[in-house]
Formats: sequence, structure tokens, C-alpha cells
Amino acid sequence: MGNSAVDFDRLAGWMDREGLGSGPVTDAVRLAGGSQNVLLRFTRSGRDYVLRRPPEHPRANSNETMRREARLLAALRDTAVPHAQLIAACEDESVIGAVFYLMEPIEGFNPQNGLPETHRTAQVQHRMGFALVEGLAALHALDPFALGLDDFGKVEGFLDRQVPRWQSQLDGYNELPGWTGSEELGQVAEVAGWLDANRPETFVPGILHGDYHLANVMYRNDGPELAAIVDWELATIGDPLIDLGWLLATWPGEADGSMLGIEPWNGFPASAELVEHYVGCGTRQVDRIDWYAIFGCYKLGILLEGTHARACAGKAPRDVGERLHRRAQWLFARARRWIGEGVLA
Repeated sequence: MGNSAVDFDRLAGWMDREGLGSGPVTDAVRLAGGSQNVLLRFTRSGRDYVLRRPPEHPRANSNETMRREARLLAALRDTAVPHAQLIAACEDESVIGAVFYLMEPIEGFNPQNGLPETHRTAQVQHRMGFALVEGLAALHALDPFALGLDDFGKVEGFLDRQVPRWQSQLDGYNELPGWTGSEELGQVAEVAGWLDANRPETFVPGILHGDYHLANVMYRNDGPELAAIVDWELATIGDPLIDLGWLLATWPGEADGSMLGIEPWNGFPASAELVEHYVGCGTRQVDRIDWYAIFGCYKLGILLEGTHARACAGKAPRDVGERLHRRAQWLFARARRWIGEGVLA
């Protein structure tokens, strides 16, 4: 058996030392995921495992990202947050060439990969939206310091850093030849100025997922409840309401149709219902939700524009760059509309 990302003989040897079964690794299959990280499901001694490791051509911080993910999953054990249970982690890069960890398989589906017939009714989809919010509220209810995550993020000045950080990212695109500049995005400075002038002064620190939306959760096959929140590579400690704002920024409005690629989109809650349900979970106050949602549009718009800038320089597919450029323009238009009308108007 072979897989360029994993030496199964070395993996089996490490598992022997960890007391995780015996004999050969069998039935290995690579799973599709939302990132370039490798997900591999396999069986050993009658038990199923999922291995997660960095890309085969890792980035400079890939191994540290794996260490952080494994640490967070360990901290989430025995909490109400739906997640894949961590089995064991290996920080010794020499075993398979990278840091990796093993987790329990999740039986479920991601809605962006297609909805089963059982999840296409308006009633089920409405509940799916509320389950999504409940997973986020459960995460935000945790005390990261009680879980030993004191140094998992830089809390001091967290909100102060956000707008300058992403403005710097946008400015950096000027180094890519052919990029037409931020003018086409429409009043970026206006949005940034509003965010700076209206930034919340305080927040209660908590755990952020960092990229919370429908593409990063799995639902149970037998109903509308969450099976697991996945892809924790951007998780940190800071202001958790950033997650809720991100969810709202990516959430379709009535006129936007199924822009998340989920078909049919015929029963998911409206944004105001999501926020109301989040408040009902009793986790946090959301009186400043406009700021967080507008910041979500600002940050995501800048991230998407990066692909367009690289496409202009011949470093990314032109059609993808143009599509994401239109999406970034839409996000900045949404941000400006929300500044004038309010997010939940």
C-alpha cells in the first residue's frame, strides 16, 4: 500500500509504541477537505482512524498549525462543542515527515458537497441553521483559561489590530503587477474608517474558530444536528464575536439565493433569526453585532481580492480571480449598505 503523504510502515511503528492496535494499516482512503491539508481515513486492528497532516509541500508554519489544532482538540474533549475526538498526536516530524494527529472519524456530510434528500425540506434546513449557531455558541461559552489555553492567542489589543492588519494585506497587493487597485472594490477607506471609529472598546476573551461557516461543519446523516465543527487551523483566543460576524458576512440574504453553493436553499433562517437564536443560547451580548458583521465583510473581501490580484499577475487562474473579485465587490457593497441601514434591518 502506498500514499505519498504517509509512510504506513513508519506510521504503524509509531502506533505500536502508542498502543494503538497492531498489524498493518488497511483500507486507507484520502478524504476531501476544505484545505490543502491531508486527511486520510484508515483501519487498524478493526478500528477506524482519520489522520490529519500538513500538505505534502508544507508551508513554513504548517507543522506548528498541526500542533495548535491537536492542542485545541485535546482541550475540547468533554465539552459540549461538536468536534472530532482527538486520539493521539505526534510532534516528531521524523515519523512521517510532518507533525500529524489521529482523530475519530465523523459520520456525516458537509452541505456544500451536496444535500441528501432527507435534508432538503424547509423544516430540516431551518433547524440546520439553528444547529450551526448552537455549535458556535457552545464554543464561545468556553473559558479558554480554564482549559489551559492561556497562551493560545494574544488577547491584549486584539480588536485594535484587526483593521490595520487587513489594510496592510490589501496594500501588499500593490506589489503584484497588473492589479488594478482597490478602487474597483468601492470605498474601502470608508468602510475601514467606520470600523476604526466604531470599534468596540472591550470584549470578553474566548475561543474563536476563525473561519466559521457552512463549509467548515459536518451534519449528521440522520438529522439536522451538527456532527462536528471541522478545520480548526485558524483558531485562536480573542473576541469570539468575530466568528458570528463572519457567519453573517457569508450568509445569503433574501435576494442572494444559494450563493454558498447549497441547493436547494429553501428553509435556512434569515440573518436576524441566527442572531436572535445565538442570543437565546445565553452566551454573549450582541448589541454591537453591526461592527462584527461589517468587519467580516471587510476582511473576507480583502482575502478574496488577493486571488484576483494574483490572477492579474498571472499567478492564479484568471476566471477564478474575476469571480472572487466580483464577490469582493459584493461584500464591500454589503458592508456599505449595512453601515447605512444596519445589519439586521
